[in-house]
Amino acid sequence: MEILDVKVSNGWYDIIDSSGKRTARISSSRGELLGICSDFVILEKDGWYQTFDATGNRIGRLSDSAGDFKNAVGNSFNLIKGGYVVTYNRSCTKTGRRAE
Repeated sequence: MEILDVKVSNGWYDIIDSSGKRTARISSSRGELLGICSDFVILEKDGWYQTFDATGNRIGRLSDSAGDFKNAVGNSFNLIKGGYVVTYNRSCTKTGRRAE
C-alpha cells in the first residue's frame, strides 16, 4: 500500500494512502516523525529509529548510533556516519554506502 501523506492531529500521526483515506493512526508518543517513504514512515524515539508500514505496524528498528538522519526517499532512508551516506531499507537493513 502506498503512503501519500502523514497528517499530524492531536497527538496522532494519520497515515494517508494514495486515495486520500486514512489507513492507520500511530500515536506521536511512539516518536518524532522524521520521514515519509513510498510504503513506510520513520520515527525516532529514545535513541532508536523505527519504521512503520501503511497499516501502522512496526517493521524495523535501528539504533541511532548507526548515524544521523539525512532523508527518506522512495523506499529507503539515509543516515550520515563518519563521512559516508549509509542507506537502509524499510526493515532497517543496510543496503549501501557512499562517500558524502
